Amino acid sequence: MTYHHGDLRRTLLAETASAIAEGGVAKLSMRALAQRAGVSNAAPTYHFGDKSGLLTALAAEGYDRLAEAMAGVDGDGGLVARGVAYVEFALACPSHFTVMFQPRLLHDDDADLTAARRRAWDALSTGVATTGSAPDSDLGVAAWSLVHGYATLVLSGAVEAEDALEQARIVSGHLVEGANKGS
Repeated sequence: MTYHHGDLRRTLLAETASAIAEGGVAKLSMRALAQRAGVSNAAPTYHFGDKSGLLTALAAEGYDRLAEAMAGVDGDGGLVARGVAYVEFALACPSHFTVMFQPRLLHDDDADLTAARRRAWDALSTGVATTGSAPDSDLGVAAWSLVHGYATLVLSGAVEAEDALEQARIVSGHLVEGANKGS
């Protein structure tokens, strides 16, 4: 066993994402995670408490990354651009994406998780507002459903797109066109 220098929490989260990508959430164990990181079996428990705490931290990190991705789009960051950023995040961080939307695996009352979810929703809502709709309108739920569903279909292999982000742009554009026709 080697002594670990640096940001162990960050290392454990990165190893968690890798382990999930390789074997899925069900096969993740705190003991195996410790071995991957080259630390004592107690180290992950010290940082996260339990497996749910570990997955909660990974989900919170995912929501923060998602919020940053959507808020960082060029221009006014309209709904289509934010939808594409959502899909791009999901494809780049599939382990985070998987865990984020499985509340039964998480400590759902965690303050960091709640705040990160709010930041992500606010970033998507800003895009909805560019259509003239209220962020909490049916359009907000429809936009989230569309990009989330599309990303899930691509990740599962049910949709094979030559250019998934370009297709996400086209699909998201249809939602905006429909919203503009309805107003």
